[in-house]
Amino acid sequence: MAMLKSTPKRVLVTEDVESIAFLMKRVLEKAGFQTDVAFDGEQCLEKVASFKPDLVVMDIMMPRIHGLAALRRIKADPATSAIGVIICTAKTYKPDEEQALTDGAFAVVAKPLKPEELLAKVREYFQLASAEGKVVVSQTETGTVAYMPPTAAGEARVRIWGTRGSIPVSGNRYARYGGNTSCATIERGDDLVILDAGSGIRDLGFELARKGPSRIHLFIGHTHWDHIQGFPFFVPAFIPGFEIVLYAAPGFGKDLESIFRGQLDSDYFPVQLEDMRAKLEFKQLTEGPVNVGGLKVHWEFTQHPGATLGFKVETGDKSICYITDNEFLKGYLGHPLAAEADEAALAPYRKLIDFVSGSDIFFGEAQYTNKEYADKIGWGHSSLSNACLLAKLCKLRDWVIVHHDPQNGDETLEENLNQVRRIATEIGYKGQIRLGYDGITEYLG
Repeated sequence: MAMLKSTPKRVLVTEDVESIAFLMKRVLEKAGFQTDVAFDGEQCLEKVASFKPDLVVMDIMMPRIHGLAALRRIKADPATSAIGVIICTAKTYKPDEEQALTDGAFAVVAKPLKPEELLAKVREYFQLASAEGKVVVSQTETGTVAYMPPTAAGEARVRIWGTRGSIPVSGNRYARYGGNTSCATIERGDDLVILDAGSGIRDLGFELARKGPSRIHLFIGHTHWDHIQGFPFFVPAFIPGFEIVLYAAPGFGKDLESIFRGQLDSDYFPVQLEDMRAKLEFKQLTEGPVNVGGLKVHWEFTQHPGATLGFKVETGDKSICYITDNEFLKGYLGHPLAAEADEAALAPYRKLIDFVSGSDIFFGEAQYTNKEYADKIGWGHSSLSNACLLAKLCKLRDWVIVHHDPQNGDETLEENLNQVRRIATEIGYKGQIRLGYDGITEYLG
């Protein structure tokens, strides 16, 4: 009787340098492994779903989705948490290695790549997996076993699909932080809230379509182009069985359905609203929160032309605040500490300050440098120093800057971030400040 051959183990190589990717692929295939290649973090997650690897070998510095962010998503999803991950990187600083192991990597292999070392580590992983039935520990280069905590049940996740304002952009200048316009999701279990329908909603639509029909709750901050321009390309709107509830503020010149119907007028687009096969429902927000399963969506008006909203989503005992368009301290060009001491100047913004205060994570703008703002008063966006004062007044622990100006490439955004951090030090704001990027994902237990 002929002996049955065992199915070869599947390894997904994720590496943005093509020559290195195919070197690893050749080494692994020669050793009998079945392989596939992904060239960025987003493609990695897609191939994790389609290729269903037993092991992912991944670089850290990946485009579109950072390697550590992709690692966390693999380990946080019960459907993929058992997949092993080996980090192969030139970024072998101790904090980066420790972070990778803490996030669930089995091991870290240093570049320049030594094929025999990589192969030895891959074989070691599968030997341990075979002995234990599944891998539940990370292992350092010295062999020390690290405890892997379980994923928290009911953990909330927020993801930003688009971080630009005004218009989508592309090119090398935007490779790090992305170029899609506003869109975010907040989910907990099967409960999902979508905030805004900028061009980032297109990629989100593909992911939702793969999961099959569902009821979708889409909240529109306001109907300027950069917050609705992705809706005609939102695939679930064309699939029977999907139900899409769209919410927006009172106070528009037209009702919400008329605005979206006009967007899809035959003079502008080849498909009209009637051709969308999902069930569409348009709702005007009224006082009080909207409950979407276990998510509670609050809203508040912001300082921006037209009826514009910011949102706060409560999930359990955590809250996520998302305010992309807001001209805090409209027209103010002075030192933020002087404004902080001026109760009359702050009085018109007290309602918004109370709304934002204490959020566990805040996604908010800081679009203009102080010099730029002097020429753009009344455009509906904040200067760096005024936005920083808002963060201080609201006692924010974690501020992620979004709604980046389309003119600002990666280097300019980082220069502005450094300036914001200097302002924060000067005015005594001690929260964490960082730049949002397309695909940034945060988990809240």
